[in-house]
Amino acid sequence: MPLEPAIAELVNDFIAAGRPSPRRQTVAERRAGYVASTILAGEKETRVDVRDVSLEGMTLRVISPQGAHGNKPTVIYYHGGCFVSGGFATHEKQLRQLAYHSGCRVIAAQYRLAPEHVYPAAHDDAHHAAMLVWQHADFLGVDREQISLAGDSAGGHIALVTALRLRDESRWLPHKLLLIYPMLDATASFDSYQRNGDDYIITRDALLSGYEAYFPDIDFKHPEVSPLWRSDFSGLPPTHIITAEYDPLCDEGEALFARLTEQGVSCSAQRYLGVIHGFFQLGGVSQTARNVMSDIAAQLQTERF
Repeated sequence: MPLEPAIAELVNDFIAAGRPSPRRQTVAERRAGYVASTILAGEKETRVDVRDVSLEGMTLRVISPQGAHGNKPTVIYYHGGCFVSGGFATHEKQLRQLAYHSGCRVIAAQYRLAPEHVYPAAHDDAHHAAMLVWQHADFLGVDREQISLAGDSAGGHIALVTALRLRDESRWLPHKLLLIYPMLDATASFDSYQRNGDDYIITRDALLSGYEAYFPDIDFKHPEVSPLWRSDFSGLPPTHIITAEYDPLCDEGEALFARLTEQGVSCSAQRYLGVIHGFFQLGGVSQTARNVMSDIAAQLQTERF
């Protein structure tokens, strides 16, 4: 399917600019560019309540449907940014929309970024955030029986690894797992890395430079670097995977669906056509981005994926 017209325009501008590589940017420039791109996310949803909560040295942003009372189904959300960028500023519009449309509380967790902090800093922060939400559920207005984990790109990777850590601890298990074009294979083994790796803004270089910054001197087949290659997915909660047609990560997301299904995990997957990596954050210009928000909200409202 052709690219959506507004996304095609963004892609054409990127190509005309010479396909600028993040390897030639400073980390500060890369982070500032991500924040600047939020203008494409559309209007800020105001029918929600937002508060920042500090617990044990970590700040969580709690976004709730306006006037929500009592303990609510909750999504702990881990932002994308290739392990080197992202945070509250890059994802607030999407998470406000998610809280409003799903009726869930959404708790955003920031984690330490590379290159200042390398593995396992982000993973440990994500795990710590999940445990804080569990331990302080009543204070946060969280229904412990309905805590789901979600994330996009590097955040999808982190959500998956956090769920695996929680499963291994046998203390509690997420209700659901929602992975939006997750980064799963640092070896870049799949054809979509070649097919979609150069022209579609979030390039092979962008993704692999993030892996290199966060996982220096670590075997890229390590189970917490490239979780796709693990063989121990059984026992995970129901999982939904979103992929994008023109994304370098498209094939590996669909390969994860096959692996989870083979290992007995209740799993669904949907490829969105005509869009690129990062389209979840393009609701201001992309109808498909607006559709995926509605689809995710509906998924969270069902008993199982």
